[in-house]
Amino acid sequence: MQFYVMFWVRKILAALLLAGVLQAGVAAGAVGGHGEKAGAVPTEKGGHNQGEAHGGITPDAPRFHLGPLVVTNSMILTWGVALGLIAFARMATANLKTVPEGAQNFWEWLVESLYGFLEGIIGHELVKKTFWFFATIFIFILFTNWFSLIPGVGTVGWGTPDASGHLHHITNPLLRGVNADLNMTLAMAMVFFVCWTYWALQANGPGGFILHLFGPKGDTTGALKVLMILVFVAVGVLEVVSILFRPVSLSFRLFGNIFAGENMLETMALMGGQYFGWLLPLPFYAMELLVGLVQALVFMLLTAVFTLLICTHDEAEHDHGKEHH
Repeated sequence: MQFYVMFWVRKILAALLLAGVLQAGVAAGAVGGHGEKAGAVPTEKGGHNQGEAHGGITPDAPRFHLGPLVVTNSMILTWGVALGLIAFARMATANLKTVPEGAQNFWEWLVESLYGFLEGIIGHELVKKTFWFFATIFIFILFTNWFSLIPGVGTVGWGTPDASGHLHHITNPLLRGVNADLNMTLAMAMVFFVCWTYWALQANGPGGFILHLFGPKGDTTGALKVLMILVFVAVGVLEVVSILFRPVSLSFRLFGNIFAGENMLETMALMGGQYFGWLLPLPFYAMELLVGLVQALVFMLLTAVFTLLICTHDEAEHDHGKEHH
């Protein structure tokens, strides 16, 4: 069992390392013009005032230049969390024991629990092919959501002092919640879309994939069959539109929930003032811990169910055909 678990741990670690690279590519592609920092609000004098138009964090993550490389403050946290998880997993599995203890026990419990959970949903055969992706998605989203709640994330950085010279609001934080950046959530959703397409073609073949989308279902004859063909062609077009919008819905669902939560925490801190700003958000931190877990679970389950629906269709049709023979 240990070697079986380690097989999946290594795949998960490789995918975690790739996650930071993917976000870097998406974020770099989002830089327009001269790499101006995101979230800049034009002023009357033609300058830019970072975030003074509102008290919360900006929808776009501010960008910084590290030599020729343009990075966002959310990318820094992405790399930190990914490298931290990789280092922890390597340390936990460096000296495997027959009876797991400590960190090794945690990793084995996490991998085995996720595998059993997904196997009960998408089946034994499909989970063997796709577990590395779904486990990575869950682990990465969960820990980035929780690490984003650590004091200092979003509260350490640069800002504009008020009239009295005091800085009460950080407009350009050094670190930002990973999934409060649409670049990251869109990168994960697009990777899933590519994997989903590959798994669908692998399970159905090109012809079966098209038949799944546009082929008529059920046994009909005569004029009714012609009518059903036209109906299911129209349904197939709607299904294609739905599939193309899945990356958008997946990315905005995760981004919207995490972005709203971080803005709520910052608003509570600002309402508390200079002396009690740390106290007012405390009750909401427990809720955000739960939200972080739920959003990781929702993202994983939605992607798993989408994959199940496309990859098991032909098998069901094949079994149905056997019954008629």
